[in-house]
Amino acid sequence: MPRPPDPAPSEDAAASFAPLRPRLLRVAYRMLGSISEAEDVVQDAYLRWHRADRSEVRDAAGFLTRTVTRLCLDVLKSARQQRETYVGPWLPEPIIAPEPEPDGDDITLTLMLALERLSPLERAAFLLHDVFGVGFDEIATTLGRDAAACRQLAARARAHVRSERPRFPVSAEQGQAIAAAFFQASRSGDLGALTSLLADEVVFVSDGGGKRPAALNPVRGHDRVMRLLEGIARKTAAGASALLAVRVIDGLPGFVSREPDGLIQTTALEIAAGRIVAIYVVRNPDKLRHLVLGPPSGGLH
Repeated sequence: MPRPPDPAPSEDAAASFAPLRPRLLRVAYRMLGSISEAEDVVQDAYLRWHRADRSEVRDAAGFLTRTVTRLCLDVLKSARQQRETYVGPWLPEPIIAPEPEPDGDDITLTLMLALERLSPLERAAFLLHDVFGVGFDEIATTLGRDAAACRQLAARARAHVRSERPRFPVSAEQGQAIAAAFFQASRSGDLGALTSLLADEVVFVSDGGGKRPAALNPVRGHDRVMRLLEGIARKTAAGASALLAVRVIDGLPGFVSREPDGLIQTTALEIAAGRIVAIYVVRNPDKLRHLVLGPPSGGLH
């Protein structure tokens, strides 16, 4: 019986790349905080994989993770300059999930913001080792540093982000209940309910990117956030905001809503001891396109 012909090179590249795509998207998104940039990086990695001599590659996952990480480091160089001129606070593009993922990587929006304060190399070493389980010898090859230096990079990063990991994670049910209650109270102007929901040290961060109205600086403290929410409720006609879904947003309880201008926004809530300690609102329409067009390809939630 004649042997079937070998698959075409393009088919072979696609078949070997497809199972790795979800992980590569996660690596790129955690590095960049942008779904669109992550997908561009992964597509670039695929093109390089297609052109590579794959018969010489013993570990496809390792090869592609190195490729994606290096491409992300290149993107971060220009991204830092862009964020210096960004209008107002910058928040990651939101990833929406129906409920917490039991096998997720434990990276919340709060932790992603902490990662933003790291150097690109610290961020890469921490994510690759602590989140994705890559060994330091492999990280050394990826970053062009020796293994000892990579250990130090990861240790410095770990020390910076340790305080951002929740000590008492809220249950999914409690998070959903608080998110729904916050939407109702904030839109109706129920000051009594809002007072009971907000912690004394609460902070409100909104990202409009200069394209929609948003606070240009974080608003801190119970009284100031209360005044802000009261003003928003006063300017919003009754029923003008619609709750579209209560969801998990980058690992935090939250919701997607349609606002009086007809556009959607996401609100993620950091909760400690049953009270809201941080409110993260993404209003920039450029960061919400994927919510209208559907989930990104490759299984990234």
